This record gives sequence, C-alpha cells and structure tokens, in this order.
Amino acid sequence: MIDISPHKPVIIAGPTASGKSALALHIAEMQGGVIVNADASQVFQGWPILTAQPDADDLTRARHVLYGHAPYDKNYTLADWLADIPEIINSGERPIIVGGTGLYLTSLTQGISQIPQIPSDVRAQSNLLDVAHMLSDIDDETKARIDINNPRRVQRAWEVQQHTGHGLSYWHQTRDPAILPEADTTCLVLDAPKDWLNPRIAKRFDMMMDAGLRDEARQMEPHWQAHLQSSKAIGAQWMIAHLRGEMDLETVAEKIIIATRQYAKRQRTWFRANMAHWAQIPMSEGQSVQAQLRLL
Repeated sequence: MIDISPHKPVIIAGPTASGKSALALHIAEMQGGVIVNADASQVFQGWPILTAQPDADDLTRARHVLYGHAPYDKNYTLADWLADIPEIINSGERPIIVGGTGLYLTSLTQGISQIPQIPSDVRAQSNLLDVAHMLSDIDDETKARIDINNPRRVQRAWEVQQHTGHGLSYWHQTRDPAILPEADTTCLVLDAPKDWLNPRIAKRFDMMMDAGLRDEARQMEPHWQAHLQSSKAIGAQWMIAHLRGEMDLETVAEKIIIATRQYAKRQRTWFRANMAHWAQIPMSEGQSVQAQLRLL
C-alpha cells in the first residue's frame, strides 16, 4: 500500500494511455487538489482530442491547469513550463501533477541547468535539418545521454550546441535547486507492461475518432505548418494527410498506433533510468490502482 497524504503534492508519471489522468481525478475528488499538466503535447491548443486532454466531464470534476493554454503556433519550452509551475505550487491548493514527459518531471524535482535561450534564427535553421544531419554535429557524450530516436530531443541538443558552443552534457553538470524536491512530494510511476498497454493504445484511436478527431483535424488543416511544435503531436501529420486525400484512415490508424507504442516504450525506458526510486504501481488486468493506494 502507498500512502497518499492530502497535505503533500502528488506527481503521477506513466506512459501514454496508462491511466494517469483517471488516477489524478480519483485523488482530486477524494482529497482535493488541482490537476496540473506535465505533458509537452497537451500544453497546446488545437489538438485536444489527439493529445488526450481532459474532456468536459473531467473539467467539471476537478480543476485542471496548463492544459491547452499555449497557442498552437507558438513555441513552448521546458523553461516556460517550469516558469508557470511556482505560482500553482504556491497558490495554497495541493497540486496533483500528471504527465508522461519525463524531462518535465525530473527537472521539476531534481533541478535544471540554466541553458541560454535559443535564438529564433537558430530555431529556424534547425527546423530545416533532418535528424541524421543534426546528430552528426552533436558531441558523443550528449548523444549517449539523450533519446536519439526522439526528433525533438535531437533538435534541442543541436540547437544548444550550435548556440552555446557546448553540448547538453556540459550544461547538465550544474543544476539549479529543484522547484518541488522529491522529498517533499509523493512521487508515483504507473508501471505499465507492454502486453497490458498495447491493447489500450489500439482502443484509444477508436475512442478519439468517436470523440470527433476528424472534425478537430478539419479545423486545424487550414493552419497546418509541419514545423510547429504543436504539429509534432503523434498522429497530427497523418490526420492532415488523410483530410487531403493522401492517406486512407486504416493506414492512419496503423501509423498512430505503432508510433504511440514506440513512444510508450521510450517513456518506460526513461522512467526506469530516472525514476526507479519512485513508488511503482504495477498495472495489470484485474488489478485496481485505487486498491494499491491508501488515501489518508
């Protein structure tokens, strides 16, 4: 049993489609608190269904913040998210922070390096390069530390090295104090094995379509720009291609499901490497998450 105190902040990490949001809602309804987004895709307007942002029913059950608050055509970085967090933590309402972006959560609880802001011209240049080109310019130590299969991480590393002359590994050697230290927080990880998670990922695409994903994509199609950060949401490019008659829906579904499974695998790898000391909640058929928690 894992004790959940109503007087301590809670962080819930887990791979996509593992049930993080449902658990956050349960804790909020039983103990109170504001649910805070820690997912890099869910900060943007434009794709609420595709990125699985809370729906109208969820929003009536508990207060949610940092969901869909950034315009779809703006850049929103880790530094922006960390700048938004202190006001929420200091508001007096217990935060329940939930998300699958591991870098957000470890930076929050372990501190972050003060990497200079990337100028717009460097960002514009990186948007024109492919991953292989950027990797060839990144130092070996940094490549060993980042997920080289994640285009966003590779782009970020390339931009930092080009702008500062130092790799990310150099900047990670020094950190500012944590905004929300682990010792002051109940830190949870949903341990979702592949065989349990994959069917949920497959089912979620159908649920998104039923919720109006095609209409959402139709609203975004006139504004589509592939280089935008919000456009990197898994499936966005394929839904736009479908609307433009370039891809059938069956192919779109297959691509989204495969890409989401691959993303979940990267998330699990990150959690094992960086959050093995957090309280682990095993997910399996017939196993209730709530039964593994004791709400004090």
